[in-house]
Amino acid sequence: MTSVEERRPRALFAGASRRWVRLLPWGVAFVLCVALLPTTIIVLTADYGLGGGVASALAVAQAAPLLLAVVRPLHAWYVVFAADVAGALALLTVDFQERLLWPFPPMEIVGYVGLCLALGLRERRRTLVLVWLATAGANVTLGFFAPHGSGARELLLTILGGATLLLAGALRERSEVQRRLVEQETISEAERGRRTLLEERARIARELHDVVAHHMSVITVQADTAEYRLDRLPPDVREEFTTIAATARESLGEMRRLLGVLRNEDAHGELVPQPGLAQIGQLVEATARAGGPVEFTTCEVEVPEAVGLSAYRIVQEALANVVRHAPGAATHVSLSVSRPDEERDGVQDGEPGGERDGQRLTVLVVNDPPPDPPAAPLEASGTGHGLVGMRERVRLVGGTLDAGPLPDGGFRVAARLPLTEKDFT
Repeated sequence: MTSVEERRPRALFAGASRRWVRLLPWGVAFVLCVALLPTTIIVLTADYGLGGGVASALAVAQAAPLLLAVVRPLHAWYVVFAADVAGALALLTVDFQERLLWPFPPMEIVGYVGLCLALGLRERRRTLVLVWLATAGANVTLGFFAPHGSGARELLLTILGGATLLLAGALRERSEVQRRLVEQETISEAERGRRTLLEERARIARELHDVVAHHMSVITVQADTAEYRLDRLPPDVREEFTTIAATARESLGEMRRLLGVLRNEDAHGELVPQPGLAQIGQLVEATARAGGPVEFTTCEVEVPEAVGLSAYRIVQEALANVVRHAPGAATHVSLSVSRPDEERDGVQDGEPGGERDGQRLTVLVVNDPPPDPPAAPLEASGTGHGLVGMRERVRLVGGTLDAGPLPDGGFRVAARLPLTEKDFT
């Protein structure tokens, strides 16, 4: 059923978004059919002296297929072309004045030009060339039988038809090129988003390797030195520590091999320790020196390394967006600890204490509108997918992210990250 519907021909401009554009081909075809049908009968009988029955048959065959041309212009052309040639031959049987146009009277030329317009908007270039060659061949061949001699005006149908086919074909190809460009831009945008997502995931994997590798190294050292630090270890316990150390070393080796696949060619020996909450203050100071006033509010809290790294990267990306898109805007960065019930009540508790289960580290970056909105972003070549990395960071630790513009023209980024490992493992 679907294949039959796909093969079913569509009307011209059927894919247009506006209704009047979709109805335009039908309106033009209807007007031409209604106007040309009686006109053809009158002209062929009154001016050319053709019989009423033959004139009526020719008029119907030449005008009625124009309605079909909206959906199947090539099929309509077969009928109209045959009717026009038959009409030219029928006129040879009557005696008409020399001033009258032959082999194709004016009303036939008008209908044929409208048909060529539909053909040019639908058919391929090869088909259009064959149509024009058939038209020119019939026009030239009939010229040898002209009752009053042939001249340039007898080639009017060939000239006007060819010009119409050329113009309509050019319009169709231009529209097709524009449609493909839009499709390609859409595909490219999706690919950029996918590539950004994959790059951010690879970057997170590299950073997590550094975080986990530190703990694995500590386990290895503790297991290797246990027999020297602890007195009178039973043999089975000593063997257990040896097994733990060997397993930890094997895990580290597998992680490094996996990291070698994830690293790109530009990542050479990233040996600097991964940043955390303690380095956010330095990040804020660097942004303030770049020309934007930044207010920073922090809290004293111990967080897992993955949470601290995610918080740092979120603040880093948010401040980078402020510098790019709102230079000079006042920015507020705050770190606080809250419970889910306190967040619902609109209360933020900045002092950690008591049971940590259910607590969240809230990272908030809010910037005001820029004092002088830039004519264009400072980085016009950005991918525009900065939020992708933020969401990946938040999803990594099981948190939530809320980011979007503010009514006054500013922007707000709010991330809530769990403080206990069981909340995000």
